[in-house]
Amino acid sequence: MRKVDAAVIGFGKGGKALAGALAAAGKTVALVEKSPKRYGGTCINVACIPTKSLVHSAALSAAQGGTFDERAARYAAAIDEKDRVTGLLRGKNYHKLADLPNVEVVDGTASFVDATHLEVERPDGMREAIEAEQVFVNTGARPFVPPIPGVDGPRVHVSETLLDVRTLPERLVVIGGGYIGMEFASLYANFGSQVTVVQDGEEFLPREDAEIAAAVLASLEARGIRVVRGADVRRIDDGPGEALVTVAADGAEERLPADAVLVATGRRPNVAGLNLEAAGVELTGRGAVRTDEHLRTTAPNIWAMGDVVGGLQFTYLSLDDFRIVRDDVLGDGARTTANRGTVPYSVFLDPPFSRAGMTEQEARAAGLNVKVAKLPAAAIPKAQLLQKPTGLLKAVIDADTDLVLGVHLFCEESYEMVNTAKLAMDAGLPYQVLRDAVYTHPTMSEAFNDLFAQVA
Repeated sequence: MRKVDAAVIGFGKGGKALAGALAAAGKTVALVEKSPKRYGGTCINVACIPTKSLVHSAALSAAQGGTFDERAARYAAAIDEKDRVTGLLRGKNYHKLADLPNVEVVDGTASFVDATHLEVERPDGMREAIEAEQVFVNTGARPFVPPIPGVDGPRVHVSETLLDVRTLPERLVVIGGGYIGMEFASLYANFGSQVTVVQDGEEFLPREDAEIAAAVLASLEARGIRVVRGADVRRIDDGPGEALVTVAADGAEERLPADAVLVATGRRPNVAGLNLEAAGVELTGRGAVRTDEHLRTTAPNIWAMGDVVGGLQFTYLSLDDFRIVRDDVLGDGARTTANRGTVPYSVFLDPPFSRAGMTEQEARAAGLNVKVAKLPAAAIPKAQLLQKPTGLLKAVIDADTDLVLGVHLFCEESYEMVNTAKLAMDAGLPYQVLRDAVYTHPTMSEAFNDLFAQVA
């Protein structure tokens, strides 16, 4: 039996950072990862990094134009570049930990025997026992695949497997109108695919500000992306040379031909096989690991972090989870999920959409006295220089305090701009600070001068 001070299950952002911190504090650490293809976690291997690599390549390809065959060749080259980048980062992440004298990366699938004992099934079928005083669960999430007849067909993919398809689909059907589905729809449209998005709800991006969601939808449709709302996917048939997706909407059935089908219907916490009940670790009603604000589970020596605890699934939240757990284990425990501040996020459409804080609808529903500012992206000089004038910027202000309640930025480079707004919101600065700040020119950030000048 291997005895260590700490065992970390999962090589994701939070787990790998914590393993390094514990090792630096003199603890012996076993980091268990079930797949060598996941060293570094989901973000590096099958999510943020590979998709953003393709988003970048797709934008370059769209600017070049050309025939479908020319675009398909560039797509294949983009897949190669994506593989190069992820392989490089995967190797660097592995050696950053495996080369430490008191960290051992253990290949295999871990399950709890009790709160301090793990059993790891190695790739060769052998089993290894690990005893650890402290255990940290960082197993992430996996795609949810609904029970649609034919969903196991050869042309049907989840986001992780579509990333490995080297042939550009001429026709792509995306099942699911959430953030992952829309990001893939946008990048494949830029590569030249004919894209149809099918979603079950009538409202597009229902969690977002209504005006911003309408602007995003109009932009996608202007680019030739069809969005079918209020649709029920009945089945997927694999025919000669194509898949056929049968959907029912507005009282009629339609068969959508596709060279590839992406099922993007959300992700679920990855807890299968962990045998958490043996360790006294409880799950929430939605199947996530139950944790408190310090990310302690219901077992006193076990913590959990990242996507497996539910909520927003972003790699930077997993990194912040690491900080919270590190402070709880090695520090004074002052940092918690309750004091991490506003959480911004971006969806890498073309142009990208970014948000921090409340929508106008949420603020009014909370009974707040609200002022609103709006600015078309076309009014920003840098957007014109980039030839990317599409979009809308919106800010929601508390009329009684002048504090910024929310910012919604559907414009080029919004993924950079939103961080400035987040800092102002966390610092409790009135909107006039963003309105009157001196920004470099020409930049997208200087749009805050004009946006917040529109507060009324």
